[in-house]
Amino acid sequence: MANFSKSNVPQFSVDVYQNEYLPEGGREVNAIATVTSTGGGTVGSAVSAPHLYSAGQTPDAAVAIMVDCSGSMDYPPTKMRGARDATAAAIDAVRDGVHFAVIGGTHVAKEVYPGDGRLAVAGAQTREQAKQALRKLSAGGGTAIGTWLRLADRLLSSADVSIRHGIVLTDGRNEHESPEDLQASLDAAAGRFTCDARGVGTDWEVKEVTSIASALLGTADIVADPKGLSADFTQMMEAAMGKEVADVSLRLWTPLGAEIKFVKQVAPTVEELTARRTEAGPRAGDYPTGSWGDESRDYHICVEVPNAELGQEMLAARVSLIVPQPDGSAQTLSQGLVRAVWTDDMAASTSINPQVAHYTGQAELAQVIQQGLDARKSGDMDGATAKLGRAVQLASASGNEDTAKLLSKVVDVVDAVAGTVRLKARVAEADEMTLETRSTKTVRVKK
Repeated sequence: MANFSKSNVPQFSVDVYQNEYLPEGGREVNAIATVTSTGGGTVGSAVSAPHLYSAGQTPDAAVAIMVDCSGSMDYPPTKMRGARDATAAAIDAVRDGVHFAVIGGTHVAKEVYPGDGRLAVAGAQTREQAKQALRKLSAGGGTAIGTWLRLADRLLSSADVSIRHGIVLTDGRNEHESPEDLQASLDAAAGRFTCDARGVGTDWEVKEVTSIASALLGTADIVADPKGLSADFTQMMEAAMGKEVADVSLRLWTPLGAEIKFVKQVAPTVEELTARRTEAGPRAGDYPTGSWGDESRDYHICVEVPNAELGQEMLAARVSLIVPQPDGSAQTLSQGLVRAVWTDDMAASTSINPQVAHYTGQAELAQVIQQGLDARKSGDMDGATAKLGRAVQLASASGNEDTAKLLSKVVDVVDAVAGTVRLKARVAEADEMTLETRSTKTVRVKK
């Protein structure tokens, strides 16, 4: 393990957990890479290596808040009121010097503040002006989230900063543009800014909201009661203000004959990264991870290696954390190694590393919840019972208490250890949507 360390810069470390021993003929190597970023200096500062700042320097960040103003936000009126209050709370959490804008979203995107294609610079006066502008927001029109994202991209890209972040709030389905138009907007924004997405109430489409957060490397959640929006928006903005390094990528190098089978983030949420690879030179590829503050994330890496004789060992993969430099090169923040050793010791080669086993179960947990809920919606009650029963079993075994509680609102648990459940006859829509939205949230290995 190597560390990147410099005054006022977060220190990154990579720790690799694996069973490196393979049996004769074995070719698949699994490892969990734990990436940790700590000690970035001023708490909540927004800086990006290598452009660093300390007290008195300008924060290197811009944020855009996209508020749904479609007609459905007036039903009930507490939704629009909650959205205004939540956006005001988020604005209060924007640090002095950070560039920001507020966008009102319907079937078109409108600049609420500051307007004229500009970003404001946060300070006491501009925060107050933004909150005054919010009071004029009213509901009316349709929903075309892709237009909101494109305006946010234009505004955020006008600032000479490294960390660009968006927040999307919607209460309805994206009915006024095609799925292809939304996907095109997400493709255009990917890598240009990160974005958190929130659904308020229960009339929105879970897969739309989660796909926005997934594509733009942010978080997704449900706020069933508009009264909870202000606290959620404040927490989101504070997290955004805590990001200190932008555009971090996981770079995987493999030797000749080895191939990456998959890469996925497995904590704090499950996120498939395999298809997001961009080539980075001979036998190397980069997988985007977005912006980092003081935090830790886990990644599951699976490598297929060429066959070798008993007693041989090889480097299966080199894991590096890198950030781009102005000259087009990349700066390495930390590294870790994935190894393969062939042995005839059956006890050694058949032992499953606890971290690998745990996160394999967490990934399956996220998958079977989605499959179970999809089966329930399609009327396949036997399939739903089987999948959600397996989910209860996995949640119980791994100690994922939050997911277990969400599952208990959808099924009656007869035997958690065996995964025996009965589907509830009546399920509140908010409970089902909460389970689906939060299904990818994981817990770390029990100590």
